Amino acid sequence: MHRWVGGNQFKLLENGEEFFPRVFECIAAAQREVVIETFILFEDKVGKGLHAALLQAAGRGAQIDITVDGYGSPDLSPEFISSLTQVGVRVHVFDPRPKFWGWRTNLFRRLHRKIVVIDGERAFVGGINFAADHLADFGPLAKQDYAVEIEGAIVAEIHEFVHQALEAGQRNAGAAFPGPMRAQFSADLQTPTRPWRRATPPPAGDAAAIFVTRDNRKHTNDIEQHYRIAIRTARHRIVIANAYFFPGYRLLKEMRRAAQRGVDVQLILQGEPDMAIVKTAASMLYHYLLRAGVRIFEYSERPLHGKVAVSDDEWATVGSSNLDPLSLSLNLEANVIIKDRGFNQLLSARLDDLIQHSCKQIGHDDLVESSGWRLVRSFLLFHVLRRYPAWAGWLPAHSPRITSASPSPLSPGALSTTADRVNQADPA
Repeated sequence: MHRWVGGNQFKLLENGEEFFPRVFECIAAAQREVVIETFILFEDKVGKGLHAALLQAAGRGAQIDITVDGYGSPDLSPEFISSLTQVGVRVHVFDPRPKFWGWRTNLFRRLHRKIVVIDGERAFVGGINFAADHLADFGPLAKQDYAVEIEGAIVAEIHEFVHQALEAGQRNAGAAFPGPMRAQFSADLQTPTRPWRRATPPPAGDAAAIFVTRDNRKHTNDIEQHYRIAIRTARHRIVIANAYFFPGYRLLKEMRRAAQRGVDVQLILQGEPDMAIVKTAASMLYHYLLRAGVRIFEYSERPLHGKVAVSDDEWATVGSSNLDPLSLSLNLEANVIIKDRGFNQLLSARLDDLIQHSCKQIGHDDLVESSGWRLVRSFLLFHVLRRYPAWAGWLPAHSPRITSASPSPLSPGALSTTADRVNQADPA
């Protein structure tokens, strides 16, 4: 299990209105380095804002690496990418795959993390993608979400993690190309402009933290374990706000047990989901949870995209991991676990405000279905949830590629790609 690291400060950033201006400001001011991982980068006003900030940092001489997911970010234009690579920004695509009849085929084991590290001294972790649908002016489908800005010693662990993910790919750079071309591409990608290992940042506050990730090899259920520990040790209250909710049996059992021993267990789930199946899947668990005393609130103002929780007076988590089969059993995820009374109180207040002003509490009277069908469904669900995440291993376990775009060493100014095989699981 991970160790707590002290000496940190966390700033909660709610929605794109708080997140984007702050992260763009910090990126643009970078002196040495920017490393970004994101599931979604769209070429909209937010993507163009990030693009401008990266160009500003690159103009100052900062080394920049940005990795996007091939499924989540499939449509970036050559002009968007080449304008970055021509000034030295290193653009990587996780598991790019061709479409089949217009459909994306890279469905499983996605890079779902959202991480930014700047100069090895400041980090951002959360659930917010670089897309305009995280801004209120996007309209009714604008997402409700959270991230944190981090300073302090835990940034060193996050910094090391993102670089190990890149180095795991760089060790095999150019493997898809023969002879001299392979050597040229490998040299192009592997020659660092600066060493990345730096001293641990000085203490920035009193918060203790754990940076926890999920992969398909060494850390298959670490995030779920931390949730279960928090629920199991809760004494009076736990609030979980999670967009895509269909957890495994063990996590559901911990929630029921906590409620039955008198803990106020509150779930904030989607009432106006971006995908109808999300609400359908979660609602199949409502009877099971309500019978134990778990309180369920559906956020109905707009789609909920957050992945946050608080427990008692100190514990909190913010990150990219949903509580569904994709996040808990397939995708690559990252959360921070925070032990800090002040941060817990702030996030608790934000979630309480959501419950009081933007949610509908679900009661037994809201669940309309025949008792016979409910018994059959509960039986089937029980056995499905008992077996997952074990069944996730049956799904395609490919070795995802990271393709890196750079100005071609063979024809200056042209855009070329290098296939770089990476172990699907732990990039470290």
